[in-house]
Amino acid sequence: MEALGIDVGGSGVKAAPVDLSTGKRVVKRKRVPTPESSTPAAVYEVFDQLISHFDWKGPIGCALPGVVRNGVMLTAANVDDGWIGRDVRTDLEERYGQEVTVLNDADAAGIAENLFGAARELSGTVLLLTLGTGIGSALFTNGVLVPNTELGHLEFHGRDAEDYAAARLVSQERLIERDWAVRLNEYLNYVESVLTPDHFILGGGISKNFDRYADLLNTNATVRAARFRNRAGIIGAALATGEAV
Repeated sequence: MEALGIDVGGSGVKAAPVDLSTGKRVVKRKRVPTPESSTPAAVYEVFDQLISHFDWKGPIGCALPGVVRNGVMLTAANVDDGWIGRDVRTDLEERYGQEVTVLNDADAAGIAENLFGAARELSGTVLLLTLGTGIGSALFTNGVLVPNTELGHLEFHGRDAEDYAAARLVSQERLIERDWAVRLNEYLNYVESVLTPDHFILGGGISKNFDRYADLLNTNATVRAARFRNRAGIIGAALATGEAV
């Protein structure tokens, strides 16, 4: 069985059909820039393009940058505030006449890593962090997701943690990557003092450079790179439609 995974980000909306039995994309992903206004209406038009591109008729999973409860988006990060309070699941099911699952984007990435990626063989408490424009989080205990943790918004050094340790700082603030890793290590130790996870998994594009800064990350938990990196949101959104989740 296949499902279409859609991952909404601040700069792009990505989608691909995914085989639910393997977690593999069936065809190459399609990416469309996120509209500048990023309102629900504008982004729904992007969904129309993606669904038309794949000529898709079947279940759809949609990963969104915010807290999602029962298909309703309660917060919005890097997209228009018009998403807040929006019943996205109902909107999309009425629009496409298909079953739609809606969830937080980091939770989607965590599902991908938990079922087919770096967390597949791990037990205990696992915390996936997506490091990019912000910091997303997905928390699992013995394989069970605790949704919408949003740990990038913990207060740390007097501000949102993601404003101190997100990967965007490497480019936007011209931080040297290893200097950024020192900040990240501070944040990991802070989170560890709150939750005591057994394992950290680091995702996002910068995880491909994990070997260049891994020696700076010192926690009681194991720390490893994610397998799917920026593909995880698409894969996890699709997997969230299946019975395995």
